[in-house]
Amino acid sequence: MLRFIGKRILLMLPTLVIVSLIGFLIIQAPPGDYVTSYVAAMQAQGDLVDQDEVEGLRARFGLDQPIYVQYWRWASNFLRGELGYSLALHQPVAEIVKSRLPASFAITLLSMLLVYAIGIPIGILSATKQYSIQDYVFTVIGFLGVATPRFMLALVGLWAIYQSTGKAALGLYSTPAMQNAPFSLAKGLDLLSHLWLPALITGMAGTAGLIRTMRANLLDELPKPYVTVARARGVAPTKLLYKYPLRIALNPVISTIGYTLPHLLEGEVLVSLVLGLPTLAPVLLSSLLQQDMLLAASIIMIEAVLVLIGTLISDMLLAVVDPRIRGSI
Repeated sequence: MLRFIGKRILLMLPTLVIVSLIGFLIIQAPPGDYVTSYVAAMQAQGDLVDQDEVEGLRARFGLDQPIYVQYWRWASNFLRGELGYSLALHQPVAEIVKSRLPASFAITLLSMLLVYAIGIPIGILSATKQYSIQDYVFTVIGFLGVATPRFMLALVGLWAIYQSTGKAALGLYSTPAMQNAPFSLAKGLDLLSHLWLPALITGMAGTAGLIRTMRANLLDELPKPYVTVARARGVAPTKLLYKYPLRIALNPVISTIGYTLPHLLEGEVLVSLVLGLPTLAPVLLSSLLQQDMLLAASIIMIEAVLVLIGTLISDMLLAVVDPRIRGSI
């Protein structure tokens, strides 16, 4: 197993290099740079900006250098843990990430737990009760979950909570004082009371897709001869289900961890904007719009690392669950 994990980690390294190159090039693809956006904002306010001042800003921030020089400087600093300075927010990138990464990680982790804790049991029930009322209901819910935009779900969630409690479910804490208070049991409970809504909305599409995947996989396994033979030998239905077809049907589901995580991070952007959450997603969006290169590139790399870790975990779980993969290690 250690050799298997080592191979996967070695494969992650060139992947991160490729992601960093593509991400950096995409950030640099739009015309202009941060100084261009800054000058446009100043001119929109009626201020005059001298061309020499513009060139001085570019030289100060290193934006006048070739793109490969800028990439090498950022990448080498990133490897040393120096994430640079955000030109738009006037803060070190490390401080911005440190203040917002825990909220992003908590929402994403809870969303993933909800996706699999809800999607797998419902998928099993839908497959074992094929063409029943429950199956039709869950199929409709699955289609609605996939088709409904997350921002609409967030707005509906805000409206529903306000109608039932009279409070706006914005942010991660009830009051600014609670947010700035030292961590305690009361603060943790207050955080959990606000965390479930964004996690549920973020994971809604993933849950709906997983229900359909689990149902389809299990329906493929149930008619196979080995299930018929086990049933003929008198194996109890519940034992038969969990010991044989379910274990095989779980393999494709476990492999979805690798690409479920990027979808959750993508969905977090709109949910965070609607619910006013202090996560990395809105900062990434604003940094891309303002062409804040160091901030955007660093956040993209951090999220790429999280995605690759999720893929590694799914590979390890597959090796544990599937004897065929375990035997090939």
